[in-house]
Amino acid sequence: MNDVVIFASVLLILIGMTAAIFNRDPFDKLISISVLIAGVFPFIVERGFLDVAIATALIAPLSTIFTLMVCRRVQV
Repeated sequence: MNDVVIFASVLLILIGMTAAIFNRDPFDKLISISVLIAGVFPFIVERGFLDVAIATALIAPLSTIFTLMVCRRVQV
């Protein structure tokens, strides 16, 4: 894999990890976990697990959106 792609992926993983650790708001934490998944995704493709990459590409954004909608609900 190209060194620039590896560096960018590692940077995304580190940014997502530190943001997930230090954020207290559930919205910010979910978004930072999505950034972390975006950094891991090229490594999944590079290893040749294309079926896992397709499942991750389909499931991760949908689960993030649905979880954000659940967290957003107003308590009555």
